[in-house]
Amino acid sequence: MRSAVTLSALALAAVLLAPVAAEAAPTPTPTPTPTPSPTSSESTSSSLVVRTFSYGRESAHQRMDVWWKPDAGRRPGVFIIHGGWWSGGDKKYMKAVSQSYADMGYTVFNINYRLSQEAAWPAQRTDTLDAIATARRHADFFSFDPDRYVVIGFSAGGHLATAVGTYKDGLPGLRGVVGISPVVSPLTAFNDGEEGADYDRRKLRQAAIALAGGCLPEGACAKVWASMEVPWHASRHDAPVLTVHSSDEFVPSYESELLKERLNRVGVAMNIRVVPGTYHSSPLYREPGVATGVQEWVAGKLAAPARSTATPQPTSTQRSPLPKSTSRD
Repeated sequence: MRSAVTLSALALAAVLLAPVAAEAAPTPTPTPTPTPSPTSSESTSSSLVVRTFSYGRESAHQRMDVWWKPDAGRRPGVFIIHGGWWSGGDKKYMKAVSQSYADMGYTVFNINYRLSQEAAWPAQRTDTLDAIATARRHADFFSFDPDRYVVIGFSAGGHLATAVGTYKDGLPGLRGVVGISPVVSPLTAFNDGEEGADYDRRKLRQAAIALAGGCLPEGACAKVWASMEVPWHASRHDAPVLTVHSSDEFVPSYESELLKERLNRVGVAMNIRVVPGTYHSSPLYREPGVATGVQEWVAGKLAAPARSTATPQPTSTQRSPLPKSTSRD
């Protein structure tokens, strides 16, 4: 099946969506007070604020929890993307991970995105790009440095993180991408999940088909699968990548090897860490030394000097309305 898909068939359809103004929500939602009370649902300390914002107009899933310290200057940012076979999961399961990076001094954006049963690819990548664009546009409000951020994704979220990392010829301000058990090659997952494979591999194959809108990687659907295949989009201005896999999990490290080969070919660094065992995604991240290793790698990337090419300054928050703020999910 893989031979039927060629890079020349690729038709990138994703575009950045405009940020959502307050009137753009499709249905009324509760609005928190302008200054959130220091409760467990709104703030983890007297200075760290946590609120939920809408960044898209099409779905209630287009929301992100933002953890930041107002008037704290511009801090590097960390975007967190949950997993769940592209069809499930929720940002609420990433709360502990988000808080850990907020406690380290980063501005954290923990995002939800449209799931595959609601919208086929590339909606999930578009949502991730839109969340990033919205955060950068309102950098002053979120005490966020738009030219210093990383993206961390888990499992299916790792696919989105690496897909964003190889989108076009690099994103402004993106310093690094981390994938924990990332599905960087849906075509490999499709082939590995053929009849006779174990349950998780067969489930991942079906999840990839659903992400592609229910079609197989052949004929008219070839260009959709080509767009989903992260290694094929590597380019020389992409951000460096770190991926972590278990040695015997159902998303094998050789998927990451495919990406590493392509990135190295264009001069982009990538590290792959393989941990003994079968743990996948969040359980893998909780294995001894994994989170610490990721945090050290992230700190190194966000402490690096800015790129030599200047990026446009984000629009002032006084001239561009903030995304819609909603109650916590």
